[in-house]
Amino acid sequence: MDQVRNVPLGFALGFIGIVIFGATLPATVFALDVYGPLFIASARAVAAGVLAIIVLLALGRKRIFRPNWRLLLAGAMVTFGFPAFSSLGMVSVPASDGGVVLGILPLATAMFAALLTAERPGGAFWAWAMLGTVLVIWFVIGQDGGAARDFSNPGYLWLLASAVSAALGYVVMAELSKSMPGWEVICRVLVACLPFNLVISVLLWEPGYAVIEPVPALALAYHAVFSMFLGFFAWNAGLALGGIARVGQIQLMQIFVTIGLSVWLLGETVTPRTLIFACAVAATVWFGRRARIG
Repeated sequence: MDQVRNVPLGFALGFIGIVIFGATLPATVFALDVYGPLFIASARAVAAGVLAIIVLLALGRKRIFRPNWRLLLAGAMVTFGFPAFSSLGMVSVPASDGGVVLGILPLATAMFAALLTAERPGGAFWAWAMLGTVLVIWFVIGQDGGAARDFSNPGYLWLLASAVSAALGYVVMAELSKSMPGWEVICRVLVACLPFNLVISVLLWEPGYAVIEPVPALALAYHAVFSMFLGFFAWNAGLALGGIARVGQIQLMQIFVTIGLSVWLLGETVTPRTLIFACAVAATVWFGRRARIG
């Protein structure tokens, strides 16, 4: 049975999800000190897949491995597509510029929701979504000194591909979360794709990975436990409860969550420009939340 719509709870759960996801790109930079980008993508999915099996068994779910096309599609997008493409992008693109991905994710999510589900956002929603997207991209492209970043680096194409992958995966999982709990959706997605990711991890294994270096290893563990597993418990449920397009707009705030974590963990400084843009983007999320969605 479909879940009852609860927009406030959906927004709260969605925000918890993007706070967890907000540390993903900094963690990727740390992990790349030792691990290859494709290995990061597959290994984190394998570790999370093992956790998923444990959870499903502990909670008495039967037929642990029962993939269907929707589980496989979502898995291809979120367990390998997004992490692989974003990791490839982070090889040659500064971590702060990963905000380009976060800037277009909400709009891409809303577009897939309109194409693949019964949600029909109205004109006001699209206007606020476009404004928020433009603000975030403007924030990332421009620097405090007025200089513009060089986007000729092909790494940005990988970041664009990662955004499309994540958006499609989010919509498919959100639809699945209407008929089963959000935590069960990500668990079954991970288990369905576990054989593929296990094979990829074995093929990409290098002897140097056996030597544990604390920071890269902890970064990879964060990917597996939080970015690939626990974060989706809240995120899937939030999208299903509050509406895919509407709650998806919270992703516009993810770049600022990442900046806040960078200040806390890395000692970076927040400029007045960052605060102004954060407030402006928050306003577009607020007004977009109140816009009509059929």
